[in-house]
Amino acid sequence: MQIKEINKEYDVIIVGSGAGGGMATKILSEAGLSVAIVEAGPFYDPANPEQMTQMKWPYESPRRGGGTTRFFGDFDQAYGGWEIEGEPYSQVGDTDFKWFRSRMLGGRTNHWGRISLRFGPNDFKKKSIDGFGEDWPISYKDIKPYYDKLDKLIGVFGSNENLYNDPNGFFLPPPKPRLHELFYIKGARKSNVKVIPSRLSILTKRINDERGVCFYCNQCARSCMTYADFSSGSCLIFPAQKSGGQIDMFLNAMVRTVTTNSEGKANGVSYIDKTENKEYKLKGKVVVLAASACSSARILLNSKSQQHPNGLGNNSDLIGKYLHDSTGGDMMAFIPELIDRKIYNEDGVGGMHVYSPWWLDNKKLDFPRGYHIEVWGGLGAPSYGTGFNVNSFNKFFGINKAGGYGDVLRSDMKKYYGSTIGLSGRGESIAQKTNYCEIDPNKVDKYGVPILRFNYKWTDNEIKQAKHMQDTFEEVIHNMGGIPLWGKPGKESNYGINKPGWIIHEVGTTRMGNDSKKSVVNEFEQLHDVSNVFVVDAGPFVSQADKNPTWTIMALAWRSSEYIIDQFKKQNFQ
Repeated sequence: MQIKEINKEYDVIIVGSGAGGGMATKILSEAGLSVAIVEAGPFYDPANPEQMTQMKWPYESPRRGGGTTRFFGDFDQAYGGWEIEGEPYSQVGDTDFKWFRSRMLGGRTNHWGRISLRFGPNDFKKKSIDGFGEDWPISYKDIKPYYDKLDKLIGVFGSNENLYNDPNGFFLPPPKPRLHELFYIKGARKSNVKVIPSRLSILTKRINDERGVCFYCNQCARSCMTYADFSSGSCLIFPAQKSGGQIDMFLNAMVRTVTTNSEGKANGVSYIDKTENKEYKLKGKVVVLAASACSSARILLNSKSQQHPNGLGNNSDLIGKYLHDSTGGDMMAFIPELIDRKIYNEDGVGGMHVYSPWWLDNKKLDFPRGYHIEVWGGLGAPSYGTGFNVNSFNKFFGINKAGGYGDVLRSDMKKYYGSTIGLSGRGESIAQKTNYCEIDPNKVDKYGVPILRFNYKWTDNEIKQAKHMQDTFEEVIHNMGGIPLWGKPGKESNYGINKPGWIIHEVGTTRMGNDSKKSVVNEFEQLHDVSNVFVVDAGPFVSQADKNPTWTIMALAWRSSEYIIDQFKKQNFQ
């Protein structure tokens, strides 16, 4: 394939436009640096009527909202999924790792749950506490100023609870709990499970003139036409463009490698224009990878040269190693007290109004790391998948019906609608060197780029944690007068722990550290081996914590971007 070179040289090339890439774009461009965003998918703006799915009725979809190419439904704003045609990935042995990719401007920030949790002081020093894994080379004090600025820039609702490892922030007013959440609060508190208002990056109050306020349509996964929820495009990239940033976008551009000069320094990237199926080379003084933990690892491992025969920045042989995802376990319950409940609009935000942060001391348990509990259920606009089998509820009352249709089916559906609740645990796993992604030596994608191969196994620590999740769900559901809708998973199914990758919180593939032999990047997410390459997605995470990673991705990206600006001022990037 002939490679065409684009003559312009940029100060910074940013690969990926999600949480980390969007933040780097905003901070670096507003400092006066020329920036090229290289994004593997198309342009996307949730306010564009041609792309908008928010407020569409189920009957506006051929499948009533059910998806064929989008796992989370026809209206979900993630162009991609677990499987993408022509872009496979492989597994080692019986590994079943699930890799979710979203190919569009803003990446996965367009459809995520907006759960915006800070890591706490303990989360950066877990080895010192329990002896597992490694400590981060930074502390909460190092990142706190960036969490603070992030809260104010983006907006996050919540409440200050003075919890040491779930730190206070700058919060907007949280929405009130809905009926199913009030039942959860009642059941959880009987078991001494702490419940507090959720912390979601959704505007319940106006913070500037560019973004609207949430109007409670419960459709955040469709991304917001008023920009009331956080997405990288609407909240970071578009504002940076409006403020005069020198930003060029290269869309539908799949990066193959980071290119280097004869000294081994990065001098740009090569990418494939997916619409033309032609390869181009883009020149830049600094390359910032933000393609997601696994995609950035893939790019670095494929960037082999005479100076970097093992892949760019891989002298430690650790790129791809220590891959880890959040643990996950779920249970759904039927609450008889909510039969024939009054029907009204309680949509709320597109996520939970309350949740339970980790509330116990692991020193008193048989597993070392904790989890939080997410709550879902209640009333909502019916769509594909709403149609449950009413007989699965009738059986609780000794009513045995065969089938059902017409008025009887409609009355049964209405009787049970809104009487269910779901509980999901999302926990911290311990990074293992034996869990990794690597280049498959025998397979390429449709663009000719070598693909990733995964090896991943949960350990007893995660499986014991999953058991604790299910025990907690059982107790809380009993306390609220509920009935589980399926059997409690046991040892034979590892207590219902989700497959690795399923929670879409994969981190750790380019881990941070002070020792270049034991890590890939330094505390500013800069490759130890190549000083003008940075990784600002979740790859540098040393550990995941029992929190969602997005807020920490962005805080670290902001911190790293300020470091890059300082290095430009010192003329260290020529």
